[in-house]
Amino acid sequence: MQWRTYRLARTISLVLLLMLLFCGLAQAQEIEGTWKLAMRKLPDGTTLVPPAVEGAATRHDGRFMRIVFWHTPEGKISSFSAVSTYKISANDYSETLLFSALDDGSGKAPTYNLTTETKTTSVTRAGGRIAFKLPFDPPSIAIEGGQMIATVEGNFVDYWEPVR
Repeated sequence: MQWRTYRLARTISLVLLLMLLFCGLAQAQEIEGTWKLAMRKLPDGTTLVPPAVEGAATRHDGRFMRIVFWHTPEGKISSFSAVSTYKISANDYSETLLFSALDDGSGKAPTYNLTTETKTTSVTRAGGRIAFKLPFDPPSIAIEGGQMIATVEGNFVDYWEPVR
């Protein structure tokens, strides 16, 4: 009798563990892929498209890499790039920043961040929409219907398309 109870408990534990693992994998797959920046809308209504603004982002196997460059109103080139690891669950998005660099186009030396720090933000889900704030970068992200939208209130709204 004890042996059957032990086997049943072990089987239930294994099934629960596998469910948790596969749910975590499914949630990560919701946001994985390679994206290209298709368009940036500025607060004044100006729309920028490549080559005035360019960007690429990849989330794969728990790694997140992104680079964006754009022209300032003065015509100078600015850029931001970062590499991190990430995890997403039903309620949280967690990221560990490995490296970032920002060139604001001012002519000053770029700013680098090599601190391996982890931060977590909350995830909202509604229908097929997933939304969260990036913990280290200003944008809030929303992914829905094959499009990713990155918003920095008062600065821009970026529209990203999947690369197929």
